[in-house]
Amino acid sequence: MISIFLSILTALLCVFAALQNQLDTLWVVLSGVGGYLLSSLLIGLVVRKRLSSLQNEMQEMMQVAQARISRSIQEAQNKPGANPGSLQKQIERKQSDLLKKALTHTERFEPYQKWAPTLGRQIATMRLQFLYQLGRMEEVDELLAIGHPLRKPMLMEPTLVAMKMARAYKRDDIDTVEKIFKKHSRWIRGDRGSLLYALMAWVWVKQGKTDEAQSLLMKAKEKTGNETLARNWEHLANQRVKKFSNAGLGEEWFALQLERPPKPKVQRARGRRQGGF
Repeated sequence: MISIFLSILTALLCVFAALQNQLDTLWVVLSGVGGYLLSSLLIGLVVRKRLSSLQNEMQEMMQVAQARISRSIQEAQNKPGANPGSLQKQIERKQSDLLKKALTHTERFEPYQKWAPTLGRQIATMRLQFLYQLGRMEEVDELLAIGHPLRKPMLMEPTLVAMKMARAYKRDDIDTVEKIFKKHSRWIRGDRGSLLYALMAWVWVKQGKTDEAQSLLMKAKEKTGNETLARNWEHLANQRVKKFSNAGLGEEWFALQLERPPKPKVQRARGRRQGGF
């Protein structure tokens, strides 16, 4: 990485300067260490400032676009007689356009990878989310399969872990789903783990392992305090398997694309009263 190379070069120059001035060994060492740390700090500040600017541009772009989409949805919902199916397609098309723009925007981060060693993982993490939401699952699987420590996505958030679990489920690799869940769920505390517990229970229900799902939800509802998990536990405990649903988690659940979200509601056109004034 260029940043590390420049820092080492600066340290060597500082050492050389100290030797030329016939300083004591202690000062020679301190000069080298100080030169390395100072140059690393300055390079880091410059790079972080630029990356922060790019990140802010992306956030602003997405916030503005999301606000426009929300207004369009509200206007359509308030319009009597609107077609729910047509409205759903319109929303999906606008969201897809936004995600494609965001995905393209990640390319602007690439030139800075040579200055920030871990930036490759951050870029991969952003792209994983955008590609998943766009439904480009082959590219998602390619990203998840990367083994390079500086290029693979960072699965630090429950949503990203859930995406990896969902892809394993789609491949019918239930053992891998369980391994991913066990590996990551132990480090997630409180309500943040609700999605992982909900997904693992959903997979087991789909596999007919309702006892395992019920046992998991018993623990999960205590750890997370999530109402959806508690309600699903009650359904399984009372043999109401058909009522099991993670829809209560909202967009967080439907973003995994394992189930279709309900169509948006629209205002029904009121019929004209007959014989009235």
